[in-house]
Amino acid sequence: MAVSPQIFPPRKRRQLAGMNLVQSLLSLSQEISSLKPLQCLLKRNSLSVINKSKLLSILFEELLRNPVSNSFSPSTILCFEEMYLVLQRIKTLMDDCSSGTKMWLLMQIQFLANSFHELTLELSTLLDIFPFKEVELSQDIEELVALVTKQCIQSKPLVDPRDEFLRRQVLAMLDRIEKEIVPDHLKLKEVLEDLGLRDNSSCREEIESLQEEIQNRNDEKSKSDIVSLIGLVRYANCVLFGSSTTRQSGHRRRKSMSELAVPADFRCPISLELMRDPVVVATGQTYDRESINQWIESGHSTCPKTGQTLTHCNLIPNRALRNLIALWCRQQGIPFETLASKEKFNGVKATKAAFEATKMTVSFLVNKLSGSQSMEAAAGVVYELRALSKTDSDSRACIAEAGAIPILVRYLGSGVGSQQPNLQVNAVTTILNISISEVNKTRIMETDGALNGVIEVLRSGATWEAKGNAAATIFSLSGVHAYRKSLGRKKRVIKGLIDLVKNGPTGSQRDALVAILNLAGDRDTVGRLVEGGVIEMVSKVIDELPEEAVAILEAVVRRGRLAATVLAFNMIRKLCVILREGSNNARESTAATLVMICRKGGSEVVMELVKIPGIERIIWEVMGSGTMRGRRKAASLLRILRRWAAGLDLDTNNVVDSSSLMAMSVSNTSRTVLPA
Repeated sequence: MAVSPQIFPPRKRRQLAGMNLVQSLLSLSQEISSLKPLQCLLKRNSLSVINKSKLLSILFEELLRNPVSNSFSPSTILCFEEMYLVLQRIKTLMDDCSSGTKMWLLMQIQFLANSFHELTLELSTLLDIFPFKEVELSQDIEELVALVTKQCIQSKPLVDPRDEFLRRQVLAMLDRIEKEIVPDHLKLKEVLEDLGLRDNSSCREEIESLQEEIQNRNDEKSKSDIVSLIGLVRYANCVLFGSSTTRQSGHRRRKSMSELAVPADFRCPISLELMRDPVVVATGQTYDRESINQWIESGHSTCPKTGQTLTHCNLIPNRALRNLIALWCRQQGIPFETLASKEKFNGVKATKAAFEATKMTVSFLVNKLSGSQSMEAAAGVVYELRALSKTDSDSRACIAEAGAIPILVRYLGSGVGSQQPNLQVNAVTTILNISISEVNKTRIMETDGALNGVIEVLRSGATWEAKGNAAATIFSLSGVHAYRKSLGRKKRVIKGLIDLVKNGPTGSQRDALVAILNLAGDRDTVGRLVEGGVIEMVSKVIDELPEEAVAILEAVVRRGRLAATVLAFNMIRKLCVILREGSNNARESTAATLVMICRKGGSEVVMELVKIPGIERIIWEVMGSGTMRGRRKAASLLRILRRWAAGLDLDTNNVVDSSSLMAMSVSNTSRTVLPA
């Protein structure tokens, strides 16, 4: 319904808007006045605008008290509006400077000083045209406004000489590092203390702030400059302040919580971490972009989960899943962009200064670790190496090249685990992170005692986290075909992985399952897995972890011999439950497994499958709503059932006769696991 203009006369509306504006100006000026001056940098600039805001708040208070000021002309209201915008920009600038990274603030000191000056000049212009006669202010207030105006006009772009000196010192240090010259530690400490970076905690917060700042930058030069600053602060933190045991224990707790809480569909099948950038490969499987890129770049041409050949290497963003992950993170109070984002800085290449700073940091830590006389002293250094090994490929390469692997092996033994469990966890996790690089895989395999140390942690690690990360290391090393065969020949590896799946918590189980799946890519290893009880293991965990379990079963049945088919025969009913109720990925692997069991097992297996109530309807559902590969496998399974029903040859190879199948099924129920 239209409202008559007479209800709200123009004058009344203008009055209301004018008084509301003055009230808003008073609130905003008081808010700026209550801010504390910046402590480390731009202290004089911030103090100047705070003092001017205090004086302006007196003007706005007078305007609210003055009854004559109830009527404002359009030009006065426009002046108020512009003044509000300037004050809002001043407050935003103050907030950005107080909450941002100190190092980047220092690099931008001239620009920020100019910004303070430009806002002051804009304020002086507005005060200069302010209609004092219209508002009829007292003489004291007019003199006050004149004073503020004069101060604004006379202000100049001010960079504190101390701030500029600090900036030049930081640039000089970066230049020396770029030339492979170690900076003076005393001067480095003085610079950091002047910036308020006085301990391990403040340095870590600064590094995190710098990493977040990269996300806010569009130009490559700024990003590269920030990467250099990160390298400098990380080096300074290690050589000046060492490690923080508080952060170590906190980091460990957060990792365990995330392992238990993250939904399976949100985890990357390769890294088992929460996916930050999920992408779909040619087979329809989803992986985190970084993990699948590393897989492809290391020379693999198959899908890690299904083993199928990738017809192309295009990666299609899975935006729907990414949105679901982001929503889940918000609900859990987890910063989505920073989870696992510490690995890379949005593809920004490391600068020469950043790379040399990393080398210096690694050299310092490795030398310190090699000279450590006690496990307590080593614990902090190994934790720093673990944190550094997560950052990027350059750090991992530097750690390995500096000779850290043989030293880390010392801390993998059960004696270390019983006395310093965190030290054992951090040592094996550092080796895990290092192993991401193909070159480092070779270094680990060729280092005396390294593989045996990892296996010992897998078998008898002090914590589930240590065992899980040892299993993840086995998975990483098995990415190289020759090493996969070598690992598959070790009974201790197979027994350790299977025991971890049977007895460990969910996160550690997944680490072991993905390692077993990788080992199952070798035909000779499959026989040892079957002998070691892998199918019984699958039967035990298939209800809790169906996707991983049936993927392993599919690989084992495909490459296994008669024994694998016989043991899988006993799981037909469980497989049909997964085919009916499982996720699309689980149903795909299940359909493929059933097809292979039927082809290798012959009529006896098909007869057992036909006994399942509604089996054809279940298969039709997979054909209608499953993945592309799942639909093909379901169609193949349906053809097998119908050929059997028609009394036709199943067109299978290596079919086992019924009596042999049933006899071996019975005999295998009493089979014992081979000793390690």
